Amino acid sequence: MFFIAWDELAQSKTNSCVPSFRRSVLNPRRPPVMNTFDNTLFVPLSSIPPLRSYFPADPLISRIYYIHQKDINHHLQSISSFNGNPKRTKLVSFIAFLWKIIAESDDDFTTCKMGVVVNGRERLNKVNFEKLSMFYSDTNSFSMKNYFGNVLSIPYSEAKSGELKEMPLSRVADMVHEFMSPAMNEEHFRGLIDMVELHRPEPLVARIYTKMEENDGEGLVVSSGQRFPVENIYFGWGKPNFGSY
Repeated sequence: MFFIAWDELAQSKTNSCVPSFRRSVLNPRRPPVMNTFDNTLFVPLSSIPPLRSYFPADPLISRIYYIHQKDINHHLQSISSFNGNPKRTKLVSFIAFLWKIIAESDDDFTTCKMGVVVNGRERLNKVNFEKLSMFYSDTNSFSMKNYFGNVLSIPYSEAKSGELKEMPLSRVADMVHEFMSPAMNEEHFRGLIDMVELHRPEPLVARIYTKMEENDGEGLVVSSGQRFPVENIYFGWGKPNFGSY
């Protein structure tokens, strides 16, 4: 949304998506509703144990993987859906493959964590625009599509590296699907909003980024750029060939 607005501004076009700063679209419920799943994903900052000598100060590493569609279609998806298992998406298949690869670099007793960034915009965009139009002339500011800010969740799971090494890719893909599914709905994101409200003013931290135990391995978080509008962006010096966020 931000890049498209920037693109249209650079070309003196009429803005097709005006950013919305209406924070009320993320108001908590009254009374708030909590569930145990949300508590497994985010923890209060004060609950994180202090660094100890056996916790190395590992740097945060960000990497971009560019994989051709044919490689995922013909190889990863077929293996991850092997033996009668439901066909998994390209993203789930790739995450399962990456999870197994990372586990190979750890000893068998180290916990390996894998998480996925889930966008909550489309899951919170259930607005009765017909009713709102009776009171507001411009209802676009109520749409999560134009909301300026992050609306994200990071569901994750963990397993011993030794177990991941021995599992077939299809079983690892099942695990990825299982931990992602509870976060793919509106209720999950409403629960996160309520959770933030209940813990104010203390900030919350995504649990996958924390190390609670000595044998906790590294946590990997994967995000997909499938919906990143690379082909729709033009700032005046040529269209980009590749984009990331």
